[in-house]
Amino acid sequence: MKRLTHWQNLSAQDRGASVAMGNFDGVHRGHCSLLDLAKAEGGPTGVVTFEPHPRQYFSAGGESFRLMDAETRAGVLAAEGIELVYELPFTELAALSAEDFVREVLVEGLGVRHVVVGDDFTFGSKRSGSTELLKTLGARYGFGVTVARKLCDVDGVISSTAIRAALTAGDPRKAARLLGHWHRFEGPVIHGEKRGRELGFPTANMAVEGLHLPKLGVYAVRVEVLEGPHKGLYSGAASLGVRPMFGENTPNLETYLMDFKGDLYGTRLSVSLVDYLRGEVKFTTLPALIEQMARDCEDARRSLAVA
Repeated sequence: MKRLTHWQNLSAQDRGASVAMGNFDGVHRGHCSLLDLAKAEGGPTGVVTFEPHPRQYFSAGGESFRLMDAETRAGVLAAEGIELVYELPFTELAALSAEDFVREVLVEGLGVRHVVVGDDFTFGSKRSGSTELLKTLGARYGFGVTVARKLCDVDGVISSTAIRAALTAGDPRKAARLLGHWHRFEGPVIHGEKRGRELGFPTANMAVEGLHLPKLGVYAVRVEVLEGPHKGLYSGAASLGVRPMFGENTPNLETYLMDFKGDLYGTRLSVSLVDYLRGEVKFTTLPALIEQMARDCEDARRSLAVA
């Protein structure tokens, strides 16, 4: 899979794709239905998406909402068989009219053969472009357009909003049903205070800044070490929170990998939330905390045995 960050001066092999277009936050089952439609059109299959997310652009400084950062999203799209990911700079696109976006970006830049969008897709300055206008412009400029209806399940429309709600409620299994995969955090292991090691439960610490925070607490998790000598899959228990016992207030993810020994600093991990085990608790003594951590690991083992 190739990631491209602009629409200008592309080589011939990076143009002419059938593309699905949208934000693809989380790459959920609804998004994958768009990908399948794009694949069915033949030729190379691409995704046109935007960085930063338009919501970030228009609500700078607001609450973090993203389910995935750009690198994680690209990895999931690659796993779905997408060959080209166009991560276009939204700061340069926001002022383009709807027709200018189509002509300059989709036609002259990307040379798209077919575009697939959801039925709520808008484009161009002030969201002036509708799906009907996209069809009209596609006919004018020589590319096909498919407008797909939203995918639903027993709980209603599958959307990033519904997934965030499930995660906020501490229901990662519902989120996984909507996503079609476990919700995961990906990133490098960073240095922490090394308290877990001192307590007998060394943890891999990861930053979660800029991402939607699920319900804070302890989770049963699946861990994939994505690189290096320890590459592979592991079971684990993870604490997502602010470590109230130690008076800290910056959320992070601390993951204990079961039956693991090794150095993971700087290594990129993917930590998938499987079950919510309990909320954050401020313990009065370290022995009480250690006892609870041991129970958390046993609870996680039982949960993961049937996941």
